[in-house]
Amino acid sequence: MNLVLWIIQIMLAVAFAGAGVSKLTQPKEKLRDRMAWVDPVPPTQVKALGAVEVLAAIGLVLPPLTGIATVLTPLAAVGLVIVMIGGILVHRRDFKKRDTEAARRLEIQGGILCAVLLLLAAVVAWGRFGPYSF
Repeated sequence: MNLVLWIIQIMLAVAFAGAGVSKLTQPKEKLRDRMAWVDPVPPTQVKALGAVEVLAAIGLVLPPLTGIATVLTPLAAVGLVIVMIGGILVHRRDFKKRDTEAARRLEIQGGILCAVLLLLAAVVAWGRFGPYSF
């Protein structure tokens, strides 16, 4: 199970590092093409979310690799669970605003992706706080 948790941690770290870096480095106008939810959100909040995602990605892998402050790993996973709850709620809200079937489908896909990432992060939090802690 330890190996499974490591694989999940690395997958989550790669996914959130990539998403976070794009939010930190790309202008809101460019992000809008892939993430319609950024439209009503102030750019500083988008950047803050990107920073949280990058920090969580680092927190998933760096502490156990260094053996320093390993409690940060399950805390990072809990943080990602909270972020993904927000993501699900945003996609649910935006689904109601969409007027085409294609746009609604994109919101459903986004919500499902958030739910999958939430479940993976919850497994890491459970495992690293519980029976497979460092």
